[in-house]
Amino acid sequence: MHTTKSLAVIILNWNGLSLLKQFLPIASRYTVSDQADLIVADNGSTDGSCEWIEANHPEVKIIHFDKNYGFSEGYNRAIRQTQYPFTVLLNSDVEVTDGWWKPMLQFMNSHPEVGALQPKIRSWKEKEKFEYAGAAGGYLDRLGYPYCRGRLFDWIERDEGQYDGEVTDVTWASGACLMVRTQLYLRLGGLDPRFFAHMEEIDLCCRMLAEGSRVCSMSDALVYHVGGASLPQGNPKKVYLNFRNNLLLLYKNLPLKKGKKLLFIRRLADTLALLMFITKGDFADAKAVWNAHRDFRKMKKYYTELPKDDRLTILPGAERLIILDRYLRGKRIKKEMKL
Repeated sequence: MHTTKSLAVIILNWNGLSLLKQFLPIASRYTVSDQADLIVADNGSTDGSCEWIEANHPEVKIIHFDKNYGFSEGYNRAIRQTQYPFTVLLNSDVEVTDGWWKPMLQFMNSHPEVGALQPKIRSWKEKEKFEYAGAAGGYLDRLGYPYCRGRLFDWIERDEGQYDGEVTDVTWASGACLMVRTQLYLRLGGLDPRFFAHMEEIDLCCRMLAEGSRVCSMSDALVYHVGGASLPQGNPKKVYLNFRNNLLLLYKNLPLKKGKKLLFIRRLADTLALLMFITKGDFADAKAVWNAHRDFRKMKKYYTELPKDDRLTILPGAERLIILDRYLRGKRIKKEMKL
């Protein structure tokens, strides 16, 4: 696409007509402008999604794919086709707010060292609380488990302004609403298509950090995320992807020796999770964890160029052990995290 606009806001869709009807009108109202285009990249939908957009929202551009390429490759293909200076990856179940993208674009324009940026993400269902998938920006703990400012495993904070203020450096920004510098995204290869979905944005952010870019979270921009629109929380497929992709993330972003040591510890920790699922009668989730480790062992052969230096455990927030914080010590995330 040839354009003089600065920003492409891309929604990836696959048979999501009901979500489009609910959230696309709001996204269009608060996005389409002389600086920004709203684009739906359709992963081969068969539910009439594209026809509805064409009939009801001609101001929204559409990219048609022949099949479902998943979250990662779908976005890669869309961004290769569009190539605006900046791109926002926006989930179809996100409700944006008036002016949501403007402070983000302004910050990215004035800070060329920033490769990725997310807004504050609150829950659409409980609007006073943060949302699980991103909250106020994410980190990885000592074992590589992801957590957020505002979310620790399944414990979600109420947003009382505790993370408001200056833009903050984080380890990862949420793929629910992720602004990226397009050429950097493309140069780094975009999202890893082998992940298919879940944690692919964390892997991308780690690669951005490794090459010297910053990843940030901003409180001056706000969106609301339904969450679990493609796979609800606790779905065995989601459990599988989260466990498998977390292992792939660690393997490909750590030097071989350190990676082996950490992955051995993770095998023990994940075994405890598997046993916990069994004791609760969640046999499908237990099987998902088992399959995740099995398939990780098969897939790691694809990653032959491992880093020589530690990319992960030197990052802010990596000194924490969130299993202890959440389940043994009962710690709350402090109002001002000293990372």
